Amino acid sequence: MERRDFIQKAAITGTGLIGASRLSPLNALTVNEPKKLSPLLGSRFVTLCIMIRTTPWEVSRDVKLIDEDESPYHTLKVVRDLREAFAKNNPDGRLTWGFTLNALEDKRPNYRDIRNYVVECQQTYGDEVSYFPGYFPALYLPRERVNREMSEAIQIISNLVGGGYRPRSIIGGFLSAENMRYLSEKENIHVAHGVIWSQHAVDGGGADGSPSYPYYPSKEHLCKPAQGKTDFIDCVNLDGWSVDFQCARISGGIQGTSVFNSASSRRGVGPIETYCDWGIDIGHLSVMHTQSIHFDRGFALNGFGWIPNIWEAALVKRPERRDWGETFILEAMGKWVGDTKKRWPDVKFISFGEYGEIWRQHYRDNEKWNYRFEERGLGIGNSWGNEDIIWYMNKSFRLATVRNWQQNTQPRVYDFTRYDIPSKEPADPSPEKPNKDWSLMNRINQKGLRPQDQPILLKDLKKEDKDLISRYYPELF
Repeated sequence: MERRDFIQKAAITGTGLIGASRLSPLNALTVNEPKKLSPLLGSRFVTLCIMIRTTPWEVSRDVKLIDEDESPYHTLKVVRDLREAFAKNNPDGRLTWGFTLNALEDKRPNYRDIRNYVVECQQTYGDEVSYFPGYFPALYLPRERVNREMSEAIQIISNLVGGGYRPRSIIGGFLSAENMRYLSEKENIHVAHGVIWSQHAVDGGGADGSPSYPYYPSKEHLCKPAQGKTDFIDCVNLDGWSVDFQCARISGGIQGTSVFNSASSRRGVGPIETYCDWGIDIGHLSVMHTQSIHFDRGFALNGFGWIPNIWEAALVKRPERRDWGETFILEAMGKWVGDTKKRWPDVKFISFGEYGEIWRQHYRDNEKWNYRFEERGLGIGNSWGNEDIIWYMNKSFRLATVRNWQQNTQPRVYDFTRYDIPSKEPADPSPEKPNKDWSLMNRINQKGLRPQDQPILLKDLKKEDKDLISRYYPELF
């Protein structure tokens, strides 16, 4: 079998074609019209955010980690084409638009046109318009400043959309526990993308240690689920990208020299690590494999499935992301959405805020959710095809085991993070003195960076740890 034929057979294929037709308002909503929320259980969800910025890695108006003007990559045509590629096989889908402060305030015609277009999308299709403070605010800015700038951005968005509109969520990248408390209590916003799951030593920072699915954060630490009423923050904390659990065991970004042997801890559904690194055909294998973890076995285990994803609008025109062709990002978007709808016809593409409210409607605290995930690796890159991974996540701890199914080895614990012991976030950072690691690591961490992180058999855990695990999963012992 030829290599390309094998790839096409292995992937979930579809037309994935980019059409020239404009969207029709099949699901029109007025700005203030309430929308009935879907049930959580029995549903599959995808939440997509398209990010609009003026420079890479903006943290604030004047804090830019890379001072490069991205305005040539942000045009009305780019944004419209990306939205239409999203809708080609998904006409009733809704997404979230995430603007940095600079993108909200930039007076250049291209940014003005983009903002006007996004307002039309909100009013016609029910898209969410939100604030996106450039991935890293908690790592570089004092908590008070992050709070103040979130309020400023929310007011700008309300004025922009009109009619009393307010976003349902903030797309924050990394937000401190205090930032999420502020959103809940001061802004009456109860959903935030406040953690990037498993990210460590990528793009200059990270915060590994949280559950990968939604939870109410503790006042102690952004990665820690609240343990009770006294440390409860009523702001659902969401991840931004689903990643391959196998790949997540790596600390850092790209490693190695060949496309099949390279490793990225962020590989999963994100376009940079999949389509941009490997091209549409092979990259699509990683995307669909990661989604199947949540929409097939994960759906059976948890009763619902969820895939978060974020695409940067600049990818469409950035020169280094176009090695595979002039329109490959648009083709990748169409193929991803189209094939997802083909394989799981019931999947709902909705905004981050809407999904967070659906989860919040079902779970009022952290007492009852108990997530399970099982993965056999894809067999490409560092998604090892001879290994099985199982994740267990609840309010008290997260636990991961790995085994070589070909050699029938015993499962070994490669992550055991307890949430029932005290935790503490770093002190306020500043642009001059950032704090780039907000990870929550205690017993064993999946990145394997410390001597104590060597995988061990379940029976070799400390007695107090085994007693805790047994209260949730007695079958493991």
